[in-house]
Amino acid sequence: MEEELTPDLCVIGGGSGGLSVAAAAAQLGVSVVLVEKGLMGGDCLNYGCVPSKALLAAAKRAEAVRTASTFGIDVLEAQIDHRAVHDHVHRAIANIAPNDSAERFTGLGVRVIQAQASFLDKDTLEAGRVLVRARRFVIATGGSPVIPAIPGLDDVPYLTNETIFDIGERIQHLIVLGGGPIGLELGQAHAMLGAEVTIFDTGEFLTKEDPEAARVLLKRFYDSGIAMYPNTRVERVERSVQGLAVHFHHGTDNVVLKGSHILVAAGRKPNLKSLSLDRAGISHTDRSIKVNEQLRTSNRKVYAIGDAIGGQQFTHLANYHAGIVIKNALFRLKPDVSAMNIPRVMYTDPELAQVGLTEQEAREKSRRIRIFRWPFADNDRAQCERRTEGFIKVITKKDGTVLGVTIVGPEAGELLQLWIVAIAKEMRIGDLTSLVLPYPTLSEISKRVAFTYYQPLLTKGWLRRIIGLLRKLG
Repeated sequence: MEEELTPDLCVIGGGSGGLSVAAAAAQLGVSVVLVEKGLMGGDCLNYGCVPSKALLAAAKRAEAVRTASTFGIDVLEAQIDHRAVHDHVHRAIANIAPNDSAERFTGLGVRVIQAQASFLDKDTLEAGRVLVRARRFVIATGGSPVIPAIPGLDDVPYLTNETIFDIGERIQHLIVLGGGPIGLELGQAHAMLGAEVTIFDTGEFLTKEDPEAARVLLKRFYDSGIAMYPNTRVERVERSVQGLAVHFHHGTDNVVLKGSHILVAAGRKPNLKSLSLDRAGISHTDRSIKVNEQLRTSNRKVYAIGDAIGGQQFTHLANYHAGIVIKNALFRLKPDVSAMNIPRVMYTDPELAQVGLTEQEAREKSRRIRIFRWPFADNDRAQCERRTEGFIKVITKKDGTVLGVTIVGPEAGELLQLWIVAIAKEMRIGDLTSLVLPYPTLSEISKRVAFTYYQPLLTKGWLRRIIGLLRKLG
């Protein structure tokens, strides 16, 4: 006998976005059912943001030991215990997991059902042996790796971001298929941990990023010995004595590259297949659910957020979507996603962070823009830390209103926060010159670039005459 539930809200997916919706609604006194077929916390906690940043933290410490001699510290080569690194990554997951657990959400008053969800009609969802007829539904099912149709790939034990963190031994030679954030972050992390790394991409690397910033990051990769193959299509994969062999064309040559492990990082697709969306009258493609600016689907009872609607795939974007849905579904307000400026950060070394418009995007919208730059090499803290590569670039309107910011360099993701506020509040770059920032910090790079807004004034004859007059007046 099936149980029937009639909550105010049913959330499908226990990842970051779905959990944010469920927690907010429950704390507002709304009856909530949460359906999750897999691990609570979703991709971000178990296979994405958390384990990748934990791995990168370990890798960057290994690199710090490797480069300690530049500070006058003689250290023997870093001895890496790969099992201990594995344990560190999973300890980070375990420490955060209670925040996303079924027990916590049950304590908040959420009914958690761990089963596959599937719509029966426009008003009814089936989850295991439970029928849910909710006033509103929210689809937050996240995404999963795209596996390209490469001959032989299914015949080798390939890795994805869902399995690579289970490796507890040294990877001798990691071959990465895909040069996006996942491929670059995990490729560099394993290179720092002692692996030989080769990265393929079917197009150019970092085409969505500011070209100047991309060159800084890619130079670091090439200089560190990571082999990079842009505009290269892998023809087939097969087993070899070393583990596996990748066949590809390089120029006019047919090349065979042998490695120990292969990581597929060729993009992600939304998890929609098992939802039976057509039964619920929800318009969709294989790549996304169609939503309006309030994130409502063609079924007025159903909203969709995060990876399920395609576009940018960030945890913080899914959380932003969660807030939009709460305001729309519970308070009948009409906020939308049309005016959002979503930041993005690539947590490589150096980091690459961006918010608002890139230079190219700004030029496509208007010819009347101004561009301001400041290098990390002219920052005193960066000199002390010997981390001087990179720069900040700020794009503004002619009147100085900030349109976009790109930072490539140490702690770029942290330094971006000030500019996120500046864009949200429609501030002018000159407003930042009045800030008093502690010295010496990397954050001073933001104030220094703001001062360049006034540099043209220094060449104005009238300003020099006023200063001269004031000097005479004492």
